[in-house]
Amino acid sequence: MDKEVGTFEAKTHLSELLNLVEEGQSIYITRRGKRVARLVPPEPPKKKKAKRGCAKGKPGEFYMAPDFDAPLEEFKEYMP
Repeated sequence: MDKEVGTFEAKTHLSELLNLVEEGQSIYITRRGKRVARLVPPEPPKKKKAKRGCAKGKPGEFYMAPDFDAPLEEFKEYMP
């Protein structure tokens, strides 16, 4: 159920109202009895799926050094 609060109440109880919104409730903020704003929970972020072959391209656009997975000099003492 949507809740309506006046601007003064919204200002003085904002953290409580945000808790209600976090729980999924919508809140209308009114000024002199007229709705002027609505607090709603944000939409969940849309996950973009990587497209197959997204690293493909013209030569030179994507470069990987031939030794990119070679052990680093700093870690040689830890290697068997």
